[in-house]
Amino acid sequence: MPLLEVQHLRTHFHTRHGVFRAVDDVSFSINPGETLGLVGESGSGKSVACCSLLGLIPQPPGRIMGGHALFDGIDLLHCSPARLRAIRGKRIAMIFQDPMTSLNPYLRISDQLIEPLLIHEKIGRPAALARGLAMLEAVGIHDAARRLHSYPHEFSGGMRQRVMIAMALITRPELLIADEPTTALDVTVQAQILELLRRLQAEFGMAVIFITHDLGVVAGLCDRVQVMYAGRLVESAGTRALFAAPRHPYTQALQRSIPALQPKGALLHTIPGLPPDLSQPIAGCAFAGRCTFATGRCRDQIPVLASLPGDPTHTQACLRVQAGEI
Repeated sequence: MPLLEVQHLRTHFHTRHGVFRAVDDVSFSINPGETLGLVGESGSGKSVACCSLLGLIPQPPGRIMGGHALFDGIDLLHCSPARLRAIRGKRIAMIFQDPMTSLNPYLRISDQLIEPLLIHEKIGRPAALARGLAMLEAVGIHDAARRLHSYPHEFSGGMRQRVMIAMALITRPELLIADEPTTALDVTVQAQILELLRRLQAEFGMAVIFITHDLGVVAGLCDRVQVMYAGRLVESAGTRALFAAPRHPYTQALQRSIPALQPKGALLHTIPGLPPDLSQPIAGCAFAGRCTFATGRCRDQIPVLASLPGDPTHTQACLRVQAGEI
């Protein structure tokens, strides 16, 4: 039974320039202990989809237009604010995208780190500080006893990210949403953070939704992958199947864009054009304007996710692939 099952999620932003359909009919699920990768270009709706589940979309201008998100039998999109607050930060935690700006510069690390314990577990400050110290040591911060009461500006980017991970995991959540936690870090620190997440996931037995635009990271970390484009899912498969035989032209283009896969000295592959304007209705496939395989039918008919014979777990939303034409 899935730990979280999202059905037909739709999140729109109502602005003076129009209605932006940031997430448009997205469905996915994640099982206990599983790692699910949510990938796509910036602006594809990955972060908005996950923030919608936790009630973190500013309203207005954002609005949940429809859908359900069942977490252990509780619909996160329709439960009371008090019930959602009891889940958010306790049973579901989130690591936000930029460690440089996610910590309050005016508060000591200790105050920010133990806040989830004081709110959700109602324990005293000494006991919370002891658990906070243990968590800082678990995420690899040296001399944690001395640094526990430091301010964020006294930490490097990689150390701030470790603090963010400690804050998210201090209540031992069942589900962790990691929103591009390595974007602002150099390659060496990125590898350390990913190994840390992998180790802590195994230790705590939690499920992880990993949001990223980096398919290389997904290859070594995730069990399954969902590819998003222009607010919709365009492909879903196990990680090995997706890398061995990507079906959707957008997924193929993303894979060709990985620098490590390019021949030495060759020009890097880029996807031509720009994503569509989500404030305007899209009559057909959102990727048609950038796709080398698109035909007139692709621009007139909206594709839906469907599997091909032989692998019901590998689904994609391309009319020409489904017709066996490519």
